[in-house]
Formats: sequence, structure tokens, C-alpha cells
Amino acid sequence: MTRQSLTQMAVDILTTADATEKAAKSLAAAKLWFAARDAGDPLPLGNAKPPLRPSRPEQPELLQPNQVPRRRPGTEKGRIALIHAIAHIELNAVDLHWDIIPRFADIKMPMGYFDDWVKAASEEAKHFNLLSGRLHAMGSHYGALAAHAGMWRAAEDTADDFLGRLAIVPMVLEARGLDVTPSMIKMFQSTGQPETVKVLEVIYAEEVGHVAYGSKWFHFLCGRHDLDPKEEFHRLVRQYFPGGLKPPFNDEKRAEAGIPLDFYWPMVTEK
Repeated sequence: MTRQSLTQMAVDILTTADATEKAAKSLAAAKLWFAARDAGDPLPLGNAKPPLRPSRPEQPELLQPNQVPRRRPGTEKGRIALIHAIAHIELNAVDLHWDIIPRFADIKMPMGYFDDWVKAASEEAKHFNLLSGRLHAMGSHYGALAAHAGMWRAAEDTADDFLGRLAIVPMVLEARGLDVTPSMIKMFQSTGQPETVKVLEVIYAEEVGHVAYGSKWFHFLCGRHDLDPKEEFHRLVRQYFPGGLKPPFNDEKRAEAGIPLDFYWPMVTEK
């Protein structure tokens, strides 16, 4: 019996529309991958081609960023909206981490590269399930509210740029999560939401690893091509984020993830 390749599993997840099913497939694929690795008989990488855009459920309705209603966490409705927005980010992250595997499968990388992104994708699926559980506990569900339509833009912009993908998705977008999550944790603590706090603390701890994977493999590729990582990162941020990066930054967690101060502070645009 022919075993599914890693890229086939990735494409299957990317082309699954239902959010719950997508998360379940992500967890199952990761379990298969690591079981085969532990048994000394890794699954083949394969060469299945990913879609330009992943399949999405009919709900939530996707709006442009400036059309999404503002979330006011001082109310129960506002807290539900914030959790829904984070769940949407985590579901997108499931697709982003599976996409990077087949998207650049023609570029030879160490097996540790695939291990890292499979692990990250499975953790993002876990995060989505945890947040989905919080929404149900609060009388809502994923898809009940409109969501941000621009989440996949960075993936499309870097579809042909491996270094750009590593720099922009984990080292800029996911690093931003390290900046803003502590304040969200404090807010949910202050409003008496201990279960949501526990979920956000799990996400916060594991997202450091995802940013670190991006930094590790970005530096690896820069070394392979004899590029200065800091200069290359600055070039890519200027290319894909012409407006510059915006503080505040979580310097401590960014450093823990392998992103030095001189990577991002020089990219702040003064207003």
C-alpha cells in the first residue's frame, strides 16, 4: 500500500474547507509524520503542489481589514469578538505552516525543517481547537462573526520567495503575536476569564517556538547563499512592509525566538 507523502497530506489539509476538519487533519497528519520518523521509516516528502489559496468555510464572512467592526473587550460581546479574531488567526496559521512545506518542496532542506513546520502546524490546530472551545463555552462559535480577509496576503506575496516567506510570516506577523498577547492575557485576567487566560498562555508559550523556527531557517538559508541575515531581513521588510514595523515590541520574547533588536528597531517608521 502506497503511503501518503508529506506534501500530499499538506495539500489535503489546505484544500479542506471545514475548519474543524482542517484542524483534525492537521493533528492527524502530524501524528503520522512523527510516528514514522520515530520508527526510522519517514514518510516520503513527495511533490504535491499547493493551491494559491486554501479552502475556507462559507462562514465567517471575510471583510477587508477596515470593514471589520472594532472589538471592545470591555463587554462579553467584545470578548467573544476578540477570541473569534484570534481563532481566525490560528486557523490561518494552520494553513500557513502546511503551505510552506509543499510550496518550496523543490528546495532541498534538512529533515529538521519539515519536523519544525509539521510541529508548528499541529500546535496551531490545537490552538484553534482551544479557542473554538472557548467560543462554544461562551455561547458562540467560529464563523459567527465577520473576519479579516487580508490574512493570506503575505502568503500570496511570498509564494515565489522562500526567504521572504520565512522573514514575513514567522519573523514579522507571528512575532507581532508575541508583542500583543501579554496585554490580552492581562485584559482577560482583569475581567475574570481564567479559562481564556489558560488558553492564551499556551498559545503565547508555543508561538515563541514558531517564530524561532522562522528565524532558524531564515539564518540557515542566508548562510547557504552567503547573505547577511540582518541586511536581507531589512530588504525583505522594505519590500513587503513599505510602511515599516510598528512598536511596541516584546524585546525579551523576540530575543528568545532568535530575533535581535537590530533586526526590527531600524525598520520602525517614524510618524
